[in-house]
Amino acid sequence: MNHPILTLALSLSMATLPMLALATDSQADAGQDSTETEVTTKEVTEKKELDKDSVKALAKKAQNPVANMNSLQLQNNTNTGIGPDDGTQNMLNIIPVLPFKLSDDILYITRTIVPVTSQPDFLTGGEGRINGLGDTTFSSFLSPMKSDVTWGVGPIFLLPTATDDALGAEKWGAGLTAILLAQPGNWVYGGIVSNVWSIGGSGEKDINLFSLQYFINYNLDNGWYLMTSPIITGDWEADNDHRWTLPFGGGVGRVFRIGKQPVNLQLSAYWNVLTPDDYGADWQVRTLFQFLFPKK
Repeated sequence: MNHPILTLALSLSMATLPMLALATDSQADAGQDSTETEVTTKEVTEKKELDKDSVKALAKKAQNPVANMNSLQLQNNTNTGIGPDDGTQNMLNIIPVLPFKLSDDILYITRTIVPVTSQPDFLTGGEGRINGLGDTTFSSFLSPMKSDVTWGVGPIFLLPTATDDALGAEKWGAGLTAILLAQPGNWVYGGIVSNVWSIGGSGEKDINLFSLQYFINYNLDNGWYLMTSPIITGDWEADNDHRWTLPFGGGVGRVFRIGKQPVNLQLSAYWNVLTPDDYGADWQVRTLFQFLFPKK
């Protein structure tokens, strides 16, 4: 688990740069008269307030899955306590989000999830740990640009891109997805819901998967925010003891810049209140690193 620590250390290091720059500026201005110092201080204060507002607006935009902003998200999920041997599964989701303006009123957003998976022995039928690409999920939303509440609806597709049978369902799938969110004041809250049914493929088991990811974020100063964003899943093909995964937890995030590149960093942990008997994970640790490309 070194990568979350290294990423967090990088975030904290970058956070010190504005303070160093401010200290340098203060030393350079020490020889100016009091009038010039008062004007400079006022300008710096006003600029800092504008920067705070800008960073908070960008943070809220980063927390909106259907924002009019290109982004590339690297979301790593480590699931622990799987099976009698307490195995660990790791899944790195590569998530590009691309919005397209169809008109002055309608936005079309694509969201693709490409998982790179490391599956423990218990989930591979005793074949040992298997690493590779999992099944890809592609979803898209039509969203009105002039609405008091942000919402979007569209199709979702499951593509059998797994590089090994143990990493995917060997099924094509299709379904519907929708999102609803609001952003009053410092808050961003809402949810994404979807259901996917299998429509073909060589896999033995049919797919009927439900997913609900709700999110509640509270934005603080300097790009920091508190968040919870658990992913509730249900397998309608499974019996009741193996159907639901219900996590509970949360974490912290920050939007900042590396050079001129704005990024979003997040660390959270979730305990599964409900999990499939025999093979469900007990805990999930999630780290997120997202490149943001706001439109100019």
